[in-house]
Amino acid sequence: MTHDLSVVADIGGTNTRVALCRDGKVLEDTIRRYRNAENAGIAPVLRNYLSERDVTPIGVCVDMAGPVKDGVGTLTNLDWTVDSAELRAETGARQVAVINDLQAQGYAVAHLGHDSLHPVLTGRPAPQGAVRLVINVGTGLNAVPVYTQGTRTLVPPAEAGHVSLLARTVDELRLIDWLADQHPQPGLEDVLSGRGLERLYAWVCHDEGDGAPLSAAEIMAGFEAGDARAQRAARLFVQFLGRYAGDLALITLPFGGIYLVGGVIRHLGPHLLPLGFAEAFAAKGRFNAYMTQFPVDLVTDDYAALRGCAAHLAELMHG
Repeated sequence: MTHDLSVVADIGGTNTRVALCRDGKVLEDTIRRYRNAENAGIAPVLRNYLSERDVTPIGVCVDMAGPVKDGVGTLTNLDWTVDSAELRAETGARQVAVINDLQAQGYAVAHLGHDSLHPVLTGRPAPQGAVRLVINVGTGLNAVPVYTQGTRTLVPPAEAGHVSLLARTVDELRLIDWLADQHPQPGLEDVLSGRGLERLYAWVCHDEGDGAPLSAAEIMAGFEAGDARAQRAARLFVQFLGRYAGDLALITLPFGGIYLVGGVIRHLGPHLLPLGFAEAFAAKGRFNAYMTQFPVDLVTDDYAALRGCAAHLAELMHG
């Protein structure tokens, strides 16, 4: 039995990925996926995984899509509760952490190589210890700053996807009025997420008096095929994203870089610049030139959350 290993888990909406790690590094050949529908919670998943490998971990870190408070989290789209005290009793680990999935991405970004990043905007070289910003566009929308001081990293929790949706054009005013008829007090997540892209497309159909609603996957297929309505919806999506990222950049001053994560943004990533991301990001009046300092990268590493869990656990255990 090995006595220097920890276990990390990334709970998604459909699958949970589990891996062993040592000294903050994920052992990629140990990564395994489990279907959530086939398990009653994270504890039996870890029990199965660890028993197969005859490992008693010295640490456990689990990230999950949902709010976490005092070491206990409830998943947003799954009837699981993740409790650090229960995980400690289940695994025998001396160090246990439960964090939000976006926090895991935040802990990861300092440890991602160039092969895990696709540049969007170059910006300026990052100074040592500079603030980073992670923006997640997937099933939902959220963003967190990442602060470093010496060897310690702080990624505070946030619910930054639910800020108010504001309009700058006559078209956007019509969009917000249409959204408000269905969803009172619409927030940015109502347009910047998987279902947000679907709503934008549905509004374009309504606005043009033609077409039927489509799924996000169908909209992306239509976009790739040159469908005008899908392209209009995608352009609106990217312009809202650029504006949102620019606003957050002025709030957090992330000279260490802005990192875009999430399934939806991965699909749109190659099209961000043609669809107007840079212009929307920098449209800050007399601060337009100031905005060119911030590098923006698309994270392409599918295991970034696991790497973030491993890095966070190593800091806790050696701090």
